[in-house]
Amino acid sequence: MGYALAEAARTVSPHVVMVSGPTALTPPAGVEYAPVTTAQEMADAVFARFDRCDIVVMAAAVGDFRPKQTAGSKIKKGVFRGVLELEPTVDILAELGKRKQSQTLVGFAAETDDLLANARAKLQKKNLDLIVANAAGAFEAKTNAVTLLFSDGRVERLPELMKRDVAAAIIERVLKLRT
Repeated sequence: MGYALAEAARTVSPHVVMVSGPTALTPPAGVEYAPVTTAQEMADAVFARFDRCDIVVMAAAVGDFRPKQTAGSKIKKGVFRGVLELEPTVDILAELGKRKQSQTLVGFAAETDDLLANARAKLQKKNLDLIVANAAGAFEAKTNAVTLLFSDGRVERLPELMKRDVAAAIIERVLKLRT
């Protein structure tokens, strides 16, 4: 979905930046591409660019947790103690919501339960202008059916569409928020 959004944004702006973790997808032509591999690298890349952005769309979240300690080499089965300690990663979207000044901030909510209620709570908690709610099973699909929840209380359900069409609809709605 993020790659489809970057492509849709590129059709309306010559200045699009896409920060992405590892994937087999090819970045859209004409988009500034910032590849990252860790949650901290993603946070650093996004925060470094945020002040120069008018619109930020965060289509996916990094993992909520990371290993507390990392090994410099492969851990053999006989050496592993059976306990993996985790620590939270930075919540990039929440931090952007705190830093937001004139930017339009869009997030996604992929949920397995209580989709709209959880999305609405995330919209408010993270100071978003728009949240795109979709079922968690949409990740590998070529299509998506989403519900758009706006900060003013409006709700718009889009039918199941190809992801590029969902992306175009989202970008269109975001541009209307800016006018």
